[in-house]
Formats: sequence, C-alpha cells, structure tokens
Amino acid sequence: MYLAKTDEWYLERVVFLMAGLVAGLSAVLAWQSSPLWLILTALVSVNLIIFALSGFCLMANMLYKLGLSPRLQRERAIRREEG
Repeated sequence: MYLAKTDEWYLERVVFLMAGLVAGLSAVLAWQSSPLWLILTALVSVNLIIFALSGFCLMANMLYKLGLSPRLQRERAIRREEG
C-alpha cells in the first residue's frame, strides 16, 4: 500500500487538495442549484488528465509562483544540507 508523506504541505499535495475541493464543491452546487455546475467537475477532470499525460498543470504553476515548492525539490535541499 502506498501512503504519501503528510508531514508537510508540498506543491503536489496542495494540487490534489485543490482538485478535490473544487470537484466536491461543484458536485454540491450541481445538487443544490443547477446541473451545469458539473462542467466545473469536468474541467477539473480534464486538467488532471492533461497533467498526467503532459506534466503541465496550471494550478501547480500558480501555486509555485505563490511560493510552494515541489516535494522532490525540498528533499534535494535537505540532502544537500545533510551531506
């Protein structure tokens, strides 16, 4: 069984959090007001598929510019400090 590290909030973890929040919110809004909110769920899905196939993620780029760093970048920095 694979378990992701949860000791800190690295970029990839926040991307999954944001995708889950937006998909969940759009599902609730579709249930409460209009099924057209499911378009937002579809956009989240398309973005996740594009990321899996190409490595490009608009949300990750925005979060990176806000100061979050990828987990591998943090691990490399820790290894440099130790070694």
